[in-house]
Amino acid sequence: MIRVRKSRERHHSNRGWLDSRFTFSFAGYHDPEHMGFRALRVMNEDTIEPGQGFGPHAHRDMEIMTYVLEGALEHRDSTGQERVVGPNEIQTMSAGSGVVHSEYNASPVERVHLVQIWIVPAEEDLVPSYQQVAFDPELKRGRLLLLAGPEDDGSAPQTVIRQDARLYVGQLADSQAVPAPIAAGRHAWVQVVRGAVALNGHALETGDGAAVTGESELSVAGAGAEDAEFLLFDLA
Repeated sequence: MIRVRKSRERHHSNRGWLDSRFTFSFAGYHDPEHMGFRALRVMNEDTIEPGQGFGPHAHRDMEIMTYVLEGALEHRDSTGQERVVGPNEIQTMSAGSGVVHSEYNASPVERVHLVQIWIVPAEEDLVPSYQQVAFDPELKRGRLLLLAGPEDDGSAPQTVIRQDARLYVGQLADSQAVPAPIAAGRHAWVQVVRGAVALNGHALETGDGAAVTGESELSVAGAGAEDAEFLLFDLA
């Protein structure tokens, strides 16, 4: 079964300096029908104005991943990390027993456009950690590139998350397709971040997501003149 969450159905919040779209309940938006999917708890698409951002705030017991589409995001946290995240990088922060961080648009003139993802960890009160890995964009063209998973098998650009879940990114030209087998008893979420794809015959456009249950294999194909980019989550 594939259940599509259309982009227009997401909650829209515009605070002037921050324009956000929430796939699942978040902050002041509460929808009991959309509280997450499996361990995937948050899927936010944010656009932050130049020089603006989130001041220091705390998190705990959450795996937080950030994927920047355009611009640059400045990150600082209580473990001493001071980093800038740009396109074709994956940032993974395990909040664990507690971390305070801030996130700002690193540019005084350009917006930053990003997707932030939260996954509920398998255990609580773990030691906080931070990972950031850049990759060659050619590695995501016409294939699924693993960005995060539960163990480090030595393959770049993978980061490690404390949950039985895997995050992939793919970029497809028109009619170019990739298979995505799903093991028995597992689930998937597909989020289109650019362009349009066909997911087992379902048409998905920018901002659309799809929950997948009871399917043994997915086929994702590019479906437009513009290259399509999507995130795929393999979930227990």
